[in-house]
Amino acid sequence: MNITRVSIAGASGFIGSHLVRRFTEAGVQVRTIGRSGSAVWGDTAAIAEVLDGADLLVNLAGRSVNCRYNKRNADAIFSSRVGTTEELGRALALCRAGGGAPPPVWINSSTGTIYRHAMDRPQTEDDGELGTGFSVSVARAWEQALADADVPDVRRVALRISIVLGGGSVMRPLVNLARIGLGGRMGAGTQKFSWVHLDDLFRAIVLVAQAPSLSGPVNVAAPGVVTNAELMAAIRQRLSVPAGLPTPAWLLDLGGLVIRTEAELVLKSRWVSPSKLVDAGFTFTYPTLGPALDDILAPGGAGAREPLRAH
Repeated sequence: MNITRVSIAGASGFIGSHLVRRFTEAGVQVRTIGRSGSAVWGDTAAIAEVLDGADLLVNLAGRSVNCRYNKRNADAIFSSRVGTTEELGRALALCRAGGGAPPPVWINSSTGTIYRHAMDRPQTEDDGELGTGFSVSVARAWEQALADADVPDVRRVALRISIVLGGGSVMRPLVNLARIGLGGRMGAGTQKFSWVHLDDLFRAIVLVAQAPSLSGPVNVAAPGVVTNAELMAAIRQRLSVPAGLPTPAWLLDLGGLVIRTEAELVLKSRWVSPSKLVDAGFTFTYPTLGPALDDILAPGGAGAREPLRAH
């Protein structure tokens, strides 16, 4: 499939802004859906117009989970994912009903957090075991909203994205902790940390769009999973910080109350395997953590820039 026009929902965030730039650099026309942009949430007819004629829809909309899961935040996290996915489904159906041409591929963000706390083996799309708790419930509902959309002619992919590493987002607090001497292991430090470089995420989206065999859940995670302790040691090494104080789980729980976030974000063991991507022929530019951190943390490092191709 030749990608000439893309509609991106949730384009203002860390991942979305990167996708907009990469697609635009490749000469692809990009139209956005969100609180601002080519169409705004709540105006389903305008969203349908934005979708008409697009080759690909990518939905990244969702409130940050870096907060306390009180009722107000939990409701916002849920509605910003499930509600927007449901509205996109209605807009696609409206586009088709009005004689338009909805995009043949809909890639909807999901999360590798949908799997259980895994210390024993990697979780693939075929044999992965889903977990429990609030984050998993949100992920299940998110993917169900995608599956329930009345758009039978649209290929749908739930992209189970692991933690994305780039010049921002999760890297900022980890780097800051290491620089002030608190970059040791978090909790036991043995919990698995599945991650993906921001540029590999972009390339994976291109591959998924161009691979008709891919549908349903697709894991996006680099093959080189590390433990939390290995992650922090690698960051310290690149910052020339010789040591870092460890943070026990009880202190992470206490600190989460102070800075209004959840310790689960660093204590859950996420071991996600990119089985479908690899089987489809995807090759990671950054399969292991070291080169990824070198690219991100090097002076002036902004990630690889390459033409629009998947592999």
